[in-house]
Amino acid sequence: MKKFKIAILGGGNIGTSLARGLIRSGQFTADEIILTEKRESRISFLKKNGFNVSEDNHESAANSETVVMAVKPQQFETLHNELKAGVNSGHLLISTITGITHKDIETVFGPVPNVRIMPNTAAEICESMTCLSFRNMDQEKEKWVISIFEKLGRTIVIPEELMDAATVVGACGIAFALRFMRAMSQGGIEIGFNAEMSQQIVAQTVLGAARLILETTSHPESEIDKVTTPQGITISGLNEMEHQGLSSAVIRGLTTSFNKMENLSSKSRK
Repeated sequence: MKKFKIAILGGGNIGTSLARGLIRSGQFTADEIILTEKRESRISFLKKNGFNVSEDNHESAANSETVVMAVKPQQFETLHNELKAGVNSGHLLISTITGITHKDIETVFGPVPNVRIMPNTAAEICESMTCLSFRNMDQEKEKWVISIFEKLGRTIVIPEELMDAATVVGACGIAFALRFMRAMSQGGIEIGFNAEMSQQIVAQTVLGAARLILETTSHPESEIDKVTTPQGITISGLNEMEHQGLSSAVIRGLTTSFNKMENLSSKSRK
């Protein structure tokens, strides 16, 4: 097998999003990345999209400088059994696997430099929010890793104990945001727009709202105050949403996801 700069073990949605983002950002070429996948239909899809694909996790990792583990939590045991002899202290190990800790990684692979990351699928278009936690890594290498993911969107380094929360807010959060956008689009259709027009207006409006907060560092309520006038239509709509439980529903959704994750992590430790 030829040598690669990065092996992404797991050709599912998050692994593919990372690969596309790394290529789109100009940091790597498609020839420098290999994805692994065992499902025939997915292998065919990845190859049609121009990716190098292998079914062999061990060989792919052994022939790459950086290894990204992007499989489901329940697949970790099978994966590490395949990788044991293929990963050493010369590798940089990156994991997107929910609930698999630095300690879990070290138990299997020893004290290798490893990073836990939690991106989201917007990495594909270089607009991910990626949270990172480092272990056994010098400052220079940490900066290098951060620089890679900064080109896929925004990054924040967090303590490992916040990684589950980061999964809910940042990774699950993209689905929560999209569901809200879907509801706005449906409302737009009900008041007169066709589906395409409504979706376009909603998407740009939400994008603008997000950029306002990111670029001005203003609090959301400060920006809300700018568009709510006494007895106006905006405050009427906002108040009705709150009467129907908007904020409470969102908060409860996040905490429910977090509690589910904690329960799953607890079971996996037994």
